[in-house]
Amino acid sequence: MIFGGSVPSFKIVTPSILLAALFCTTLAFAEGEKLVEIRIEGNRRIESAAILNVVTMHAGDTLYGDKTDSDIRAIYKLGHFQDVQVLKEESDKGVILIYSVQEKPIVRETTFEGNKEISTEKLKEALEFRQNSVFSSKDLAKSVAKIKKMYGDEGYYLADVQTQTKKSPTGDLSVIITVIEGKKILINEIHFDGNKAFSESKLKRILETKEEWFMSWLTSAGTYKEEVLKNDALLLADHYLNNGFINIKVGEPSIKLNEEKTSLDVFIGITEGEQYRIGEIGFKGELLEPTAELRKKLKSEPGELFNRSILRADIGVLTDVYGDKGYAFATINPQTRLDNEKKIIDLTFDIEKGELVSIERINIAGNPKTRDKVVRREMRITENGLYSATGLKRSKQNLMNLGFFEEANIATAKGSASNKLNVNVDVKEKPTGTFSIGGGYSTLDGFIAQGSIQQANLYGLGLKASFSASVGKTSNTYSLGLTDPYFLDTKWSLGGDIYRSEREYTDYTKRLVGADIKGGYPISDFLGTFLMYKYEIKDIFKPSTSYTAFNTVDPGNYPVGKSTTSAVSSSITYNSTDYRLDPSNGMINSLSAEYAGLGGDNKYARFITDHTYFQPLYKRLVASTKVTLGYIMDVGQTIPIDEKFYLGGIYSLRGFKTRTVSPTNPATPKYGDTIVYLGGNKELYGNVELTLPLLSEAGIKGVVFFDYGNSFSDKSTIINKMLMSYGYGIRWASPIGALRLEYGIPINPRSDIDSTKGRLEFSIGSMF
Repeated sequence: MIFGGSVPSFKIVTPSILLAALFCTTLAFAEGEKLVEIRIEGNRRIESAAILNVVTMHAGDTLYGDKTDSDIRAIYKLGHFQDVQVLKEESDKGVILIYSVQEKPIVRETTFEGNKEISTEKLKEALEFRQNSVFSSKDLAKSVAKIKKMYGDEGYYLADVQTQTKKSPTGDLSVIITVIEGKKILINEIHFDGNKAFSESKLKRILETKEEWFMSWLTSAGTYKEEVLKNDALLLADHYLNNGFINIKVGEPSIKLNEEKTSLDVFIGITEGEQYRIGEIGFKGELLEPTAELRKKLKSEPGELFNRSILRADIGVLTDVYGDKGYAFATINPQTRLDNEKKIIDLTFDIEKGELVSIERINIAGNPKTRDKVVRREMRITENGLYSATGLKRSKQNLMNLGFFEEANIATAKGSASNKLNVNVDVKEKPTGTFSIGGGYSTLDGFIAQGSIQQANLYGLGLKASFSASVGKTSNTYSLGLTDPYFLDTKWSLGGDIYRSEREYTDYTKRLVGADIKGGYPISDFLGTFLMYKYEIKDIFKPSTSYTAFNTVDPGNYPVGKSTTSAVSSSITYNSTDYRLDPSNGMINSLSAEYAGLGGDNKYARFITDHTYFQPLYKRLVASTKVTLGYIMDVGQTIPIDEKFYLGGIYSLRGFKTRTVSPTNPATPKYGDTIVYLGGNKELYGNVELTLPLLSEAGIKGVVFFDYGNSFSDKSTIINKMLMSYGYGIRWASPIGALRLEYGIPINPRSDIDSTKGRLEFSIGSMF
């Protein structure tokens, strides 16, 4: 049997009708008759025992109409029946009471027809009912509405959804949903009415909703989404409030389908009002610092346009000032006084500090692997210590910087008293151990086979262990390392590495075997120190013809054979970035010094300063700039050629060949069969980058860059000649490490060395 229409109808006896019918029926009942049996009829799926369980009358009871009324209601409440009737049957022994039920139909199958733009699997997610569930016409109507919305969100604004049900002989249903998709309808134009202070083009840039254009098939621009458009009205209001229009009113956006039913127009009404500036700024209430000190912490300035977002930020700053002194429940109430003639707003921050609050307990959850102490040592609040707003924020940042967790959520909860809080730390661990083996291609080493085992959280103690090996056409490297960032549960870090490498350069091959021991101490969360001692045995062999010729003339500058290096180095680093694994805000400043000469054959002193700054620009667009200065000096003997500065390649000057940006010998590069790159005593290089997420879920970013720099000899000035390049690329936080694929184009290429068409650079390693 087929029921047509959008929503099938069934004959359902409502309780009120049943009661009326029951009332008439019970008139025929002989009040006070004795029941000998109560029977259930008509049920197929629902067992009689389950129904009788809610029936209050039993065999042996006296029949009363009000009790049968109550039993019918109870059976209806089970939710399985669309009709319930009560019947009486006489027998020799007495009265038999029969509850005759009609079960609601079950949906055994749901099929979709006509859908091409949205998959059946996706449409099934919109269903309010599931297979083998009780059919509900309300649920079917809700499902139709959700499916229409799904099509509307894809631009199929006129899509029609029709439903049909088929009833099987057993009473079960098959639901057929037919979609008439129609043509895609996009927003042709967005109209504003009442805007004077800002142009339509400016306001359109604020909206998330966009007009259609020739690339709409790729960007989805022009698609109408009701929730997005409503939020756009709030974005417009925020923009006006952040520019002094305190009485702004943005009407609810309306849409209109054109006569041809091919596109939509959006209309947004705006009442701007007058623009106000900030007048006097004052404070009152319970002040913990002089007003002059509080005033310095605010971004709001007299004479500037009133900006609601800055006001909110100022409230947050003042809240943190009090929170850092233990007043967790301080109230900052900004009071305003308007001067409608002068169009100014006077601000007064009324402050109530509340109670002094201490931390009672720190509870940690979600860390089955990581030891509690690893989490606790990153916390910047302590049990029985005063509450600190900045401490809580910094604790979360520290936990995320570990790289052990996908999420780290910190929340406060009421303690045993009004002036005590518990802190709940809920982390979600992520894999910190990796094993990889495979092959790849490096612009420096050619084709390579590589394998590595790394564990950043060994035994859940935060120990960092690694073993890696790579074998390529021009290089082989092996390394083994272990570091404890909190040695013996102190703030000192201690670690060591052993390594071996062999690499072919254009003018010689270098083999290196070495080991180091290193340690560090954090002065603060932002400032840290580092100290390392290393001992290396190196061998320079297989010199090129040119290198051999130069070595014959000047062997001191062109060494061949084995030598040893015993060196100590130290550094101090200031890092204020928001997320150290992938920064978007803050800076990194470091200064390092290395001295070789504590024994060994080689002697030199090297100094490097490095500065990187990150700044978010617009939404997820991040700008960064980096500059590095280096200087190496001799200590009683010639500086080893391989210890000097060589630039070029993906980690310094992209677009220029790796390790070729350095002084050469002779001045005209060609001599013998190859160029000999001497390395520089000084280096200066840097870059400016813009990064933007392309696929945030996959960790893929796009980057454009500008590089500059050079390395110099003692006889040249540091700004003698700067090489420059520009380019673009893709970065991916892949499961085996940060991958970089970037194309650099030299602006001032060197003849016979650089390609004017640019170079493709590839690496797997640290992103910054």
